[in-house]
Amino acid sequence: MITVRVERPADLVAVREVNDRAFGRGVEGAVVDELRETCPTSLSLVAEEGGQIVGHALFSPIRIECNGSVVLEGMGLGPLAVAPERQRCGIGSMLVRAGLNTVRDRGCPFVLVIGHPAYYPKFGFTPASARGLVPQWEGIPDEAFMVLVLDERAMAGVPGVASYRSEFDPVSRRRLLRRLPRFSAARF
Repeated sequence: MITVRVERPADLVAVREVNDRAFGRGVEGAVVDELRETCPTSLSLVAEEGGQIVGHALFSPIRIECNGSVVLEGMGLGPLAVAPERQRCGIGSMLVRAGLNTVRDRGCPFVLVIGHPAYYPKFGFTPASARGLVPQWEGIPDEAFMVLVLDERAMAGVPGVASYRSEFDPVSRRRLLRRLPRFSAARF
């Protein structure tokens, strides 16, 4: 049986390991570690099976800025990681749904993701460009930058640049651009 819960201090090593194994390098795990230290408003969820951490999802704050001013704050989803031997079993979906329910309950107006365009629409994500939203980094494919609007009133007429936390710079931009052309739903 798989349970999804909020990360605990005892999970830190296992969370790092799941991210490192899922992505095949330490970049995502390092971003998670840094955000854990610097951003208390992040939501870090784990999927546990038989006492083992088999998946992890992180939701961290994102700002939409227009003309140099913050227009609205929401959350970004990522990284989302599942242990390689447990991928394609629905664990990623369980983590995404639990996280979306939690941030919705907290009053979050939107969630952004940079990810596989065939995976995230099943949760309601649509291209962010249709709402006038663009990522802070150039070169992100339009179909990979998506938004899930949780509060239509708050998001009405809110275009702008989505700014991720500095922990994602500059390493994440390079990582995203390397990874995006070879999308693989196998991680979920």
